[in-house]
Amino acid sequence: MSISNEEIMKVISETLGTDASSNKKKKSNLTEAFVLSPKKYDIQTDVLSQKALSANIRQFEQTVKVANDISAKLDSADRSSANYMDSEFRELKNAETYNLNDAFLTSLHFDNIADPTSKIMMDSLVYMRLSRDFGTFEDWQKDFIACAMSARNGFAVTVYNGSLNRYMNVVVDDSLVGPMMNCIPVICLSVKDSFYFRDYLDDRKSYIFAMMKELRWSLVEQRVKRADQISKIMSKPLGDQQ
Repeated sequence: MSISNEEIMKVISETLGTDASSNKKKKSNLTEAFVLSPKKYDIQTDVLSQKALSANIRQFEQTVKVANDISAKLDSADRSSANYMDSEFRELKNAETYNLNDAFLTSLHFDNIADPTSKIMMDSLVYMRLSRDFGTFEDWQKDFIACAMSARNGFAVTVYNGSLNRYMNVVVDDSLVGPMMNCIPVICLSVKDSFYFRDYLDDRKSYIFAMMKELRWSLVEQRVKRADQISKIMSKPLGDQQ
């Protein structure tokens, strides 16, 4: 079963909360600039305070605004003077990557948390894939928690790695250091200080356990199904893994 480019763009647009059809209409007048609209969230959970959640939702909305501002600035940035030591274009591109990564990962985090009836079935695709690639589902949990404890003001993310043809956990530091290429994220947990310190102080592990108890497995299942489809057309530059 294959998946078309249009379907891939639809998945990306849904994740970022953008309108794929409007982007298609504008294709003939393509410029560097883009305009994203942040998703609206009303998250209800007993393991995080509404004050902390509201503050982080506002920060997410601000991040999207900054990404839009940077995109507009890039339209008029001087590309002729670009260099790797000190140039406006380089700074803007790094800032663009940071803010888009941060908005994307934070959106994934918000989407897959706060399910008070969280339950994963042993016959679900996500359970079978994680068990296959980590040995057991419990080994995935241990590895994911270790990544979440290791991230520096960033994220722990479970991804499908198209180069290795398997699922793995990765550490993303500060939204800029660590993202792997050729990967599709399926589970994301923010471990930024602002996401847990108000409610858990420096007890990051208790925050991680609380979040994992309310993972929205029904949504993760849909992400894994999409990743399985996309994996069929992704290149494997490292070859098939044994």
